[in-house]
Amino acid sequence: MKRYSGFKLLIVDDNEHNLFALRTLIRQHMDVEIREALSGRSALDICLKEQGIDLIVLDIQMPEMDGFQTASMLKIRKKTRDIPIIFLTAAFKTQEFQQKGYEVGAADYLLKPIDDNQLINKISTYFRLIEKERAMNRVLEEKVAERTAELAQAKQHLENIITYMGEALLVLNPLGEIKSVNPAACHMLGYRSHDLMGMSIGDVFEEEAKEQAGAFMGIWLEALIRVGALSKIEASFIAKDGRRVPILFSRTAVKGGDGEITDIICIAKDMTGYIRAGDVEDAPKVAERTSQQR
Repeated sequence: MKRYSGFKLLIVDDNEHNLFALRTLIRQHMDVEIREALSGRSALDICLKEQGIDLIVLDIQMPEMDGFQTASMLKIRKKTRDIPIIFLTAAFKTQEFQQKGYEVGAADYLLKPIDDNQLINKISTYFRLIEKERAMNRVLEEKVAERTAELAQAKQHLENIITYMGEALLVLNPLGEIKSVNPAACHMLGYRSHDLMGMSIGDVFEEEAKEQAGAFMGIWLEALIRVGALSKIEASFIAKDGRRVPILFSRTAVKGGDGEITDIICIAKDMTGYIRAGDVEDAPKVAERTSQQR
């Protein structure tokens, strides 16, 4: 049964009768597409101009450019350097020449007169290896494509969560400069996202305790380095129009492999309209004072 349809084989020999014999033999056993060259120069031209030469059967003894020179030229070019080469020779039979053949890039070195079965088996072996490699590459490409799709889906899912979450999200660098924000943060602050990029967190944020105001580089960073996260802090956003927006604020440090902080994730919940616990406790006293004033 003939095989290897779709493969492309180049046979090179300066003797047309040898090319005919090779072509006839190969076609008896394989459905491969055969290209022929009568010189090393012609072989180079074919390999450089055509796509998909899978294997080269190359005679060594040729005028002007012999098989060794041809193989050397093929191996220094990116497009052709990975094409397997089977050398055929009737003259260069010594171990020294065989070693030279392998040094210039031959995959195999066969002697004439050709053993038909040996040559066909050699060609078949390389085609099987190519088939296996291509199958493995297809599987790898499929896995890469699947993984890429999974990552894209996960990324989109995360982006949707960040985009539609009700809380404001700000990502800062270790200097307290804003790197990215979500739509909720823009809405609370009254800025467009690109206007916030590079601003200091101190420009849009203040803690309620006066002694903590502007203390990012001190209290914040030291605490984040020590505990990694600070949560449920009562503070305010400073909106673009100067309004103070009451928020419940959390911040978490993201550390790199060296343990240094690379990013600070800040999440703020708008507390406008909420009554804080302290306000609830003070409410009866406020009511009493109001009643007495009346």
